[in-house]
Amino acid sequence: MPAESLRWETLDALKNSSKGKLKYNTEWPEKGEDILAGYNEVPSLSPLSGFILKRLSPRVHQNNSNKACSLGGGGGGGYVSRDSSPCEEIPSSSPLSLSPVLSSTTTPPPPNTGGLSSTPLVVALSSKTDTEQVVADDGRSGPGEGLSPVSSRSPTPTISLVSPRATQTAGCIRICEEKHRAKAKTELNLRQEMQERLVASVANRESEQLKRFEELMELKRRQEHQSMMDMMNRETKESIGRHEKLKEEQRHRMKILNLRLREAEQQRVREAESERQRQSEGRERLRNLNTIQEEVLQLNQLLEPAAVQAQTTGPAPPDLPAYITRGNQLCSQVSEVVRTTNEGESPSVEDMAVAERALHEMRALVRLTQEETVKAQERKAKEQQDHEARQKQAELHAQQDEQRKKAAAAAKEKAQRRGLQTKAEESTLKWYKELQANAARCAQLFEDLNDPKDMQTKKLRMELQKAATIPVSQISSTSGSLLKEIFDKIDKLLCGRSAVSAGKSVSTSQHPKGLEYVSYKLAEKFVKQGEEEVASHHEAAFPIAAVASGVWEKHPNVGELILAHLHKKCPYAVPHYPPMKDGTSVEDYQRVLGYRVDDNGVEGQDAFLKRMSGMIRLYAATIQQRWPYGPKHGPDPHGLNHGWRWLAQMLNMEPLADITATLLFDFLEVCGHALMKQYQGQFLKLILLIKEEYLQRIEAVTGTGQMGSVIRLKEFLETSLRSRQIAPPKGQLSSHFWRS
Repeated sequence: MPAESLRWETLDALKNSSKGKLKYNTEWPEKGEDILAGYNEVPSLSPLSGFILKRLSPRVHQNNSNKACSLGGGGGGGYVSRDSSPCEEIPSSSPLSLSPVLSSTTTPPPPNTGGLSSTPLVVALSSKTDTEQVVADDGRSGPGEGLSPVSSRSPTPTISLVSPRATQTAGCIRICEEKHRAKAKTELNLRQEMQERLVASVANRESEQLKRFEELMELKRRQEHQSMMDMMNRETKESIGRHEKLKEEQRHRMKILNLRLREAEQQRVREAESERQRQSEGRERLRNLNTIQEEVLQLNQLLEPAAVQAQTTGPAPPDLPAYITRGNQLCSQVSEVVRTTNEGESPSVEDMAVAERALHEMRALVRLTQEETVKAQERKAKEQQDHEARQKQAELHAQQDEQRKKAAAAAKEKAQRRGLQTKAEESTLKWYKELQANAARCAQLFEDLNDPKDMQTKKLRMELQKAATIPVSQISSTSGSLLKEIFDKIDKLLCGRSAVSAGKSVSTSQHPKGLEYVSYKLAEKFVKQGEEEVASHHEAAFPIAAVASGVWEKHPNVGELILAHLHKKCPYAVPHYPPMKDGTSVEDYQRVLGYRVDDNGVEGQDAFLKRMSGMIRLYAATIQQRWPYGPKHGPDPHGLNHGWRWLAQMLNMEPLADITATLLFDFLEVCGHALMKQYQGQFLKLILLIKEEYLQRIEAVTGTGQMGSVIRLKEFLETSLRSRQIAPPKGQLSSHFWRS
């Protein structure tokens, strides 16, 4: 509609006018103040009101006027006709004529609250009396007099101008006021509810705090009660503990008293025992003293017959009267001691010492007297025998020479008949002596290292010995890499490079004779491992032999020292049966044969055979084992040919009881497989020779209690001949071992 489209333009015009700028506060309705209470000035029409009214369309203006009239006279309940309009258009040229009419209105229009400054329109309203009169007239008019009651009577001369825009603005203001009131009421309700909730929450919080306070008080009460109970329990426990401590102290005191009583009783028993022992010892000393006196008197009686006999056989010795006088003095001394003991006292230790010294001296006198007598008799007998001896000496020498010639001829004939020797070949003995001489020269070279006065040299000697012997002690069949590592340590030491031993760096170049010392000790340690480790664990021979073979191949002088030490401790590895030389004691000869001789005597046969077996097994493993990391096609420094030579020389010598069978069995068990593989049929013939001929010679010289080793050798030979092969030895290192 045109009027609707012009509404906002009208509001803008009213806003820009000075009359439309009214103040409005949202708190006025709450305070009960009227909206236009501050504006009591008489409203007047704006100069632009005529322009505004002209632009309004007649139909819209009429509708708005009807609405305004209905709003203004709604209180009377009268009926207004469509054709008669109480609102008339007032020209804009006469604004002053409307002032009395507008002043007769009861309530001025409220200002606009929608944010637009609006000027109230000039509206002439009829008074309340006229409105009621019109309504009353409308009520008296009948239904047939027409639709409008105004046409039946003369209209009131009052001019009523009602602006639809003013009415709408007033309605909007009232609606806004109602909204504000509702909003204020809602906010007031919300604030009241919030206050109530706040009061309720405060009450609940206070109630909860009161409960917590009560719970805290209850907790404190319980804690105080619990602390009181704990204190009572603690005091009870402390009292019980003190009671127990007192009881324990009482028991301890009783124990101490019992111990003291027991010790006192034991002391009394010991004293009684010591008294009995003292009395017993006194009686024993008394018996011994009587015995000594008896023996002294008997020895004294022997002096005179000896003197008489010496005088009869020849001139008496010049000291014989002095011996008799001293004997009488000793008898008087012993008699004095016995006389003292007869007075009721037991002989003391000093008395017994005096008596024993007298006895010893008496014995010495008798012995000297007898020696003098014997010497006199011997001189006389010797003088008689010298003549006879000189007569028979020539005959005896002749007979001895003849017997020696016959014995030598018989032994030579027997050896030629049997085809066996009683000692090693000359070349073998020469080789054996050269090895021993080289070892002795090597030991002589580092003699200054054994000086105990030089502490620095002594410390260096100990470090070199550890560096040489510890790696050999660590050899085992764990893995090939371990043997390689041990060999590298030994090789580094022998080459003069620094080697780490026990956390310290040591080298043979630190001393001029350090290399000779290390070589000697290293060879000695290898042989000692065979003597001890291999003797107890036969499988240990192969890893030790592998490292020894590698060292022998790279350092030949060490190999010769190994052989020298082996031959010295086990001469049967040559093979060599050392003869007993003139003037050699039995103990020294047993040392030469390989026995251990100490202060306790000679070792047993079983221990001796065990050590010899370990060294022969190490030798047999060495001649067949080669170091796998050395040159493949180089010559073997001590190979299987030496094994064949050793076996052949053993069979060419007379067997010894027990030792020959043991060493043959150990050697064949370790090295037999390699020799069979190398020599095949020839070695099988050698086995057959041992079985058919040499075994009988071993049985002939072996006693019935020493047949264990012979039986083992016989069974081994029979098994080998029956299967025509020899099984590989236990513990032999395979190719897989060297890859581990």
